[in-house]
Amino acid sequence: MSFNNDDSRRGFGNDRKRNFGRSPRPNFDENRFNREHPDDEPANRSERNDRVNRSFGERADRRSFERAPERRGGIGSQAHLRRDRDNFASRPSRFEERAEHHSLSDRPTFDDRRDFNSERRSFNENRTTPDGVVPAVGDADAAPQVAVGGIKEVEELLNKSPLQVHRVLFMHKSGNPKLYELQKLAKRAHVHVQQVDSKILDSYARPNHGVVALMNEKELLNWMDVREEFFKARDTGEKKLIAVATNIEDPRNLGACIRSSLALGVDILLLPAKGMCGITPSVARTSAGALEKLRICRPDNLEGAIGELKMAGYQILGLDADTETNLAGFDFADHVVLAVGGEDVGLPPFIKKQCDAVLRIPMKPEAHSYNASVALSLGLYEYARLRIKA
Repeated sequence: MSFNNDDSRRGFGNDRKRNFGRSPRPNFDENRFNREHPDDEPANRSERNDRVNRSFGERADRRSFERAPERRGGIGSQAHLRRDRDNFASRPSRFEERAEHHSLSDRPTFDDRRDFNSERRSFNENRTTPDGVVPAVGDADAAPQVAVGGIKEVEELLNKSPLQVHRVLFMHKSGNPKLYELQKLAKRAHVHVQQVDSKILDSYARPNHGVVALMNEKELLNWMDVREEFFKARDTGEKKLIAVATNIEDPRNLGACIRSSLALGVDILLLPAKGMCGITPSVARTSAGALEKLRICRPDNLEGAIGELKMAGYQILGLDADTETNLAGFDFADHVVLAVGGEDVGLPPFIKKQCDAVLRIPMKPEAHSYNASVALSLGLYEYARLRIKA
């Protein structure tokens, strides 16, 4: 047996869902609509009757559109287009809006524009830190080392002024054959090369094409051009003092070494091709003008240059704490090569093995070591004191 009621008829469930929670729809009041929208009503009743009596799909007479008055509002009329056009014509342009805040008379003229060449020259004079360049090691608060990026630019530097290039940074695993050839050129010029990440290159110079050359503030001398002068001095009896600085990474330390070398009568300062900080702006500033006056040489082979001086009769001396020979009262020769190493590394083995004597500066046991520039200054002073006294 089945039970049938009104709720089981077809479509009742859908009607109940459709009308659930809705208020009843109000009846359409045509008179009220005509009062509220007088412009939407046709001009006369005959036209309205024609619109009502026209069958579905029948196109209206074109003349009826021409006779119909234009609406004063609504999306379908042309009135809103004219209204927007009038508003746009009366609205000030964006250039006039800017002129309210910045008048054209305030804009710089061609003559008032910045001279970038003069600013670049002032940068070299004032040594301000440019954007996008990482300062040298240990010189974070000073002007950075000059960096040159680009394959052609670095190639020209290596061919014309290799002794002004401190080192060359190459992109690690670049796969560019031009960079490989450029690296071989740098090694032939005895310039230290290093493989780094591309982000490091971008921090030094942009664009760089995978290679950046870090420059010295001064072009160093070639050992082959000056060695004959020191060889002849041994024969003529002219006293010569040569200083050697190795493993110094702090630019201020190197600048102090240059300043003391000039003050205490050093004829030339020898630097290794790698393992040292470059001649950065901080070095130049710390040297207090001594950088331009002191001759600085970077031999292609520092060990070989020291060996040649030793064969020529020079006394090779080193400063190191690990020795029993005291600096005070040491018997210096007339032709001396005095070498100093970094605070933590000390003298390199290739120099220590060639030394005629390794000298120790008196120091309290509580102290770890002397600053490299202080040690070199003390050694040079002891030599100068005895020579002046004699």
